[in-house]
Parts: sequence; C-alpha cells; structure tokens
Amino acid sequence: MVRKREFDEEKALDAAMQIFWEKGYNATSLSDLTVHMGIQRPSLYSAFGDKENLFEAALRKYTKLHATEIRKKLLQNNRSVKEAIRLLFEDLVESGYKEGQSMGCFCINTMVELAPHDEKFEILTREHQMYLSVIFQEIIVEGIRSGELDSSLNAKALAQTLVVSLIGLTVMMKSRPERSFVDNSVSMIVSLIK
Repeated sequence: MVRKREFDEEKALDAAMQIFWEKGYNATSLSDLTVHMGIQRPSLYSAFGDKENLFEAALRKYTKLHATEIRKKLLQNNRSVKEAIRLLFEDLVESGYKEGQSMGCFCINTMVELAPHDEKFEILTREHQMYLSVIFQEIIVEGIRSGELDSSLNAKALAQTLVVSLIGLTVMMKSRPERSFVDNSVSMIVSLIK
C-alpha cells in the first residue's frame, strides 16, 4: 500500500523554487532545500527524485507562472497594445529599483548558470523564450488587426525583439543601473511598436 505524503508537495515545490531562485542551482545544497521545504531528504527523494529533477520541476512551475503573469499584464484592462507593452517594461524597471535583493528572473538566471553547460536546461530556457515570443506576437497581431498598429510591422520579428529586450533589461536591473539609462532604453523599445 502506498503511503500518503505527509507534506504539501506544491508548497514544498514553491519553497524549493524560492531557494533555487535566490541562490542558483550550484549554490543550493540539499540541506538548504530540506530546511526551506520543511521535509527530510528521504521525502525529497521520494517526491521529486534528485536535486536536478527538483530543480527542473521548480523551473517548469516558474516558467508557467511567469508566462501567465506576462500574458495577464499585457491583456489587463483592455489597454492599447503599445500602452500594455510600455507598462510591462516600466513595471520591470520599477520593481528593479525597489528595496531589497533583486533576484531577477529565475529562468534567465538558469539560462546564464546552466544552459551553456546542460542541454536540458538550454532547451527548457529556450522554450520559455519562444513561448514569451508567442505571447508578444499574439498581442501585436491583435493590434495590427484592430488597426492600432501599422500593418507593415513584422509581428514575429518584433515579438522576438521584445523578448530579447525583456531578457536584457531583466539582467541589467540586477545591477540597478542609472535610471535615465534604462528609461531611455524603454522609450526606444516602445518606439519600435508603430
């Protein structure tokens, strides 16, 4: 008979995601994980497999939540396409200047730490980039259909450019650059949306 888990797997996964996000894969020890997840090693192994499998599960959960959040921000309150994209980038900048540690994006951190050396994480982070591109492309196409955006826009190329810009800005915000530097950059990014 299979024994019922004595802990909430989703809460444990959320805790693992948080510590991996904060410290990265390599710097997070099994002790860090068990303390933050509130479980013992045998339970961790039984529920999630090894550290790498747990990290993968946490990353997959994060990318799903992140994509949902981006889509929601772009579609909320029936804003114009240009306004929605501008606000998305401005919110990213604002959150980067808030007090406290700037952890950036868990997926981008993984892209930097693991993707160059691990094909699985290269593929997972690339999939997230492509999914974000699809989200941007959908809103741009809708803007073209409605007449808000110029019909000559290459929706796919613009969407990919916005993803590259989003990733670059997210990485830069970890160092809290001079405000005018990022404000000028956001203005230029938004100017691409005609």
